[in-house]
Amino acid sequence: DHPTTMPQSAYPTADGYVNVAAAGQEMWKKLCNVLGRSDLAEHPDYAAPAGLAKNRAALNEELSALFRTAPTAEWIDKLNAAGVPSGPILSVDQVWADPQVKHLGIAAPVQHHTLGEIHVIKQAATLSRTPATLRHALPPAGGNNEEILGALGYSGEEIAAMRDGGVI
Repeated sequence: DHPTTMPQSAYPTADGYVNVAAAGQEMWKKLCNVLGRSDLAEHPDYAAPAGLAKNRAALNEELSALFRTAPTAEWIDKLNAAGVPSGPILSVDQVWADPQVKHLGIAAPVQHHTLGEIHVIKQAATLSRTPATLRHALPPAGGNNEEILGALGYSGEEIAAMRDGGVI
């Protein structure tokens, strides 16, 4: 839940969860229409932003019951058509299979030291002068101690002493 703006939360659906960001009275009215409950926008407890926030628990209970009546994809389609910001809450495997994630190239394959090829999220911003690259997954804990300490100016003997002393 957003701490001050309602309804801006995740709601259970018939097959998962939907995240809704219906901030402001116009969005609230649109959401009520999508849910088939335009009367909620006029209800004394929910007609003004202060009431929405004050009556958060009851409102979330009411909205959760309504959202449970249909699957996530159906709600997303209806909410998007009405202009209400929303999106599915996906499991990790669903994220990697999501058409938008694939289209935007958000997932990048890298080699992991024990798991083989895995997918990780690429850098969010694409910069023309300094493009980001992903070369490999994170090494195991301490896996690049020598490289880092050497770059900081420590000699091979000093690094070995740190390893022998249990420092690294």
